[in-house]
Amino acid sequence: MYRILFINWRDIRNPEAGGAEVHLHEISTRLARMGHEVSIVASRFPQAPREEIVDGVRVLRIGGKFTFNFHVPFFVTRLLRHESFDIVIDDINKIPFYTPIYVRRPILALAHHLFAHTIFLETILPFAVYVYLGEILIPSIYRRVPFVVVSESTRRDFISRGIPEENIRVIHNGVDHENYTPDLSAKSVIPLVGYIGRIKKYKRLDILLRAFQLVKHRIPEARMKIAGSGDHLPKLMKLADQLGIRDDVEFLGFVGEKEKIAMLREAHVVVNPSSKEGWGVTVIEANACGTPVIASDVPGLRDAVVDGRTGFLVPYADIQAFAKRIVDVLSDSALRQSLSEEAVRWARRFNWDASANAMIEVIDEVIKKQAIS
Repeated sequence: MYRILFINWRDIRNPEAGGAEVHLHEISTRLARMGHEVSIVASRFPQAPREEIVDGVRVLRIGGKFTFNFHVPFFVTRLLRHESFDIVIDDINKIPFYTPIYVRRPILALAHHLFAHTIFLETILPFAVYVYLGEILIPSIYRRVPFVVVSESTRRDFISRGIPEENIRVIHNGVDHENYTPDLSAKSVIPLVGYIGRIKKYKRLDILLRAFQLVKHRIPEARMKIAGSGDHLPKLMKLADQLGIRDDVEFLGFVGEKEKIAMLREAHVVVNPSSKEGWGVTVIEANACGTPVIASDVPGLRDAVVDGRTGFLVPYADIQAFAKRIVDVLSDSALRQSLSEEAVRWARRFNWDASANAMIEVIDEVIKKQAIS
């Protein structure tokens, strides 16, 4: 059995946790159930204990939302002096931690996607430049480090940046098939559009709101629910007011797992207009609940959505195209049923147990290779 240390910006209990944290939680808890000793170093958030056990995984919290990466090198170096870990997994989620510089243990890099130029859609210029430049250094610092990525799009991105192809393994995200299941009786009696995810600027929910305004012209009774929290929420609510659709859009804020599943089952279609994703965990979760997904034809999402079978891909930021596809799905019950059935079949190909088993195989290879060298 191995002692495994993950480093990730957030843990699953952070109010701003997203798909990367779901991935980390699902994989790490399964590794712990296999008998491995798993720890996570993550950032602190208000009222969070500095250390706790979450579903069998030890979580150590340091720094804060904007200072975590500065604390990591010193904390991890000190931690490795006092505790013996077999491997350090550097979860490159937003800003790399540059572990090859200061960690003298086997390292495995885990990546969902890189922001590249899309970071300038998300935050103020100084921080955007910081993240952008930080990503540029990845090929030189991580060139000899093995990678696990969650999609073919991300694999191609890293190869184009200079990471050797032979160093990259794709392990897809999964879905919890015990809980995410179809339930036709739960479907809304009125046409319902859904979105679940973090409310961030780069997610481009402004596109969804503007498309929904057009949908209302064709299907006046249509409604929309947006679930999730994030710093862009106030601006979205203001935009809904300006577009005259505020009474037709319900902003739910953060929702728990049960509420999330209920909404995915209730919606007739889920929409993801994001500018870029690593994969799109909520896409497969929606599919597992029998709900088709309309998404931007961008890296990550084009891996998760099978165009014309489990939903539709539309050109990024094309408001008219989003509106048309939403109307297509809401107004055509035969199309909706076909997409729903295919979505369920597609989702069955992905499960967290398989992902965790593949991850431990890679961990085993990395540790043994380091021991031989």
